[in-house]
Amino acid sequence: MSQQRRRIRVRMIQETSVLPAAPTKPPQSVRLIFGALMLVMLLASLDQTIVSTALPTIVGEFGGLAHLSWIVTAYMLATTIVTPLYGKLGDLFGRKIVLQGAILLFLVGSALCGLSRSMGALIAFRALQGLGGGGLMVTTMAAIGDIIPPRDRGRYQGFFGGVFGLSTVLGPLIGGFFVEHLSWRWIFYINLPLGLAALGVIAVAFTSPAERRRPAIDVAGAALMAILLTALVLFTSLGGHTYPWNSPTILGLAAIALAALAGFIMVERRAAEPILPLPLFANPTFLVACSVGFIVGLAMFGSVTYMPIYLQVVKGVSPSTAGLQLTPMMGGVLVTSIASGQIISRIGRYRLFPIIGTAVMTVGLGLLSTLGIASSIWAAPAYMLVLGLGLGMVMQVLVLAVQNAVDYRNLGVATSGTTLFRSTGGSVGVSLFGAIFAANLASELMSHMPAGAALPTASDAEAIAALPPGIRHVYLEAFTAALHPVFLSAAVIAAFAFVLTWFLKEVPLQGGERSETVGESFAMPHDATSLEELELILARLRLSDRGETYRRIAERSGVSLEPDELWLLARVCRDRALPASVPAGSLGPIADRLADIGLLTREADGSLAATEAGRGIFEQLVAGYRARLAQMLKRWAPEEHEEVRTMLNGFARELVAEPPASTPRIS
Repeated sequence: MSQQRRRIRVRMIQETSVLPAAPTKPPQSVRLIFGALMLVMLLASLDQTIVSTALPTIVGEFGGLAHLSWIVTAYMLATTIVTPLYGKLGDLFGRKIVLQGAILLFLVGSALCGLSRSMGALIAFRALQGLGGGGLMVTTMAAIGDIIPPRDRGRYQGFFGGVFGLSTVLGPLIGGFFVEHLSWRWIFYINLPLGLAALGVIAVAFTSPAERRRPAIDVAGAALMAILLTALVLFTSLGGHTYPWNSPTILGLAAIALAALAGFIMVERRAAEPILPLPLFANPTFLVACSVGFIVGLAMFGSVTYMPIYLQVVKGVSPSTAGLQLTPMMGGVLVTSIASGQIISRIGRYRLFPIIGTAVMTVGLGLLSTLGIASSIWAAPAYMLVLGLGLGMVMQVLVLAVQNAVDYRNLGVATSGTTLFRSTGGSVGVSLFGAIFAANLASELMSHMPAGAALPTASDAEAIAALPPGIRHVYLEAFTAALHPVFLSAAVIAAFAFVLTWFLKEVPLQGGERSETVGESFAMPHDATSLEELELILARLRLSDRGETYRRIAERSGVSLEPDELWLLARVCRDRALPASVPAGSLGPIADRLADIGLLTREADGSLAATEAGRGIFEQLVAGYRARLAQMLKRWAPEEHEEVRTMLNGFARELVAEPPASTPRIS
């Protein structure tokens, strides 16, 4: 190609913005709505962990150490229970009204949490806040499908994933700042102005599509799952401490949990659209991934919840410093999730990563169980880094393994089921660790504290610091001794996950490289149909240089045109015509060449239109691109499902009409 022609092609790429379709930057209204949705996601995900650094202060004010874990568990449990329902409610009533309802519920819960005057009231209002929070996460993800074209959803949902992942660990840091400089109540009050701003933008600028699905909502399954999880969490948090294991209360909770489990199994067998189709559990990959995900959630949220208590009470650091010292875990997750994602994309294999990750995670939890009074202030952050390095190699791989092991019919529910078990593990883990900690602390204090010694409220850092030196040392020894079994138990459970990962069957990946997001690394809860999940997978697949792709498709189709010529022909065919109002610029020579060989024609008004021969070549290009996309999704037999065939047709036509990502140099 001549030097002049290369310059023409460079200018052509630079001038693509003058064309009327497929803009590279979304309209102002879409950016505004997207910003509001990002804010909504931030609020919902922050509240999973933002209270962890405030727990010592809250317990110091209200008392009730035995129920400390429920401040975290109530929110997570409520969120887990409603997650499978909000997606279907959005399909049924429209995304806008459901999202507005979830925001209002979340804000009411936030206001009431800030006004709470007792531990019981705070726990109840945290559950109310969680009922709204679960809807915020799921509905904001689904709303992207209403405003963003399918080919761009992977990138935009990746932003949501980043917000979710970062806020999961930054929550303690932000919570510590509010506790130290304002009041723990501002952890909840701050949601009000931010949530109202998002609510206003959504009310004015967001419009749900008129076309809606009519899904069958598994209300009975959701109710039984709520009863099962609540009874299970109460059983683990109250048994052996508040009530003896053989007490009528604990035995009654066990009976309720078993009855709810039996009822859930019966209901799911008959439900039209079950929350968790039972045949999925016959798939060994799904079973192993859910079990490991449950343990990973247990380990992550258990450590994030109880490490600030150790740092504030034993090491005497401020709440904001305690939150800051948790950030190495986030760094570890980011490093290994990005690295492992890139390696998996290149080699097409993933089984080794959860094996190594659970091993490293077990080591990290084991190291945390050794923390004591004499431990260095840097020991906890270093051990949290080790834990994060392990977590980053596990969570995204579990979702990937499940998606690669199920058929298209179960793709959506299997993906959401995997993240559901991660959330459930977090709820159960926090309550279980809380029960272990409270029981051991009571036992240690009874054994080692002098008779008649006045004890402060457990985890009240200021009161503990004011104790006489001798009594304070004994108290802190008892406190750290009570925390050791928490992390040691988590390490033992993580070791069991390590054993389970060896049973994870590997199915080699097919297609292009996947673009992983931070949200996948943290197993962000979501709910999507199989078609929506497949669209997202396709959007995350990295296609090679578009210029080279054009060449390969053209060669297979027997078309001897350059990438710039193919692109302009595709744009004219897709948009029916290129208006005369578009400045000719460097497009003129390309259009002239296509007109000379009979692929384009100039209309009387000066616009460009495709000839029959040009449209034929365009359809060949679309067919070539579609075949490539179908090959990437071969695992799910796309040609057997009408809605997938339609989706592939639309994807191919959109992608063919996009300009090459780079300008190949051809001499």
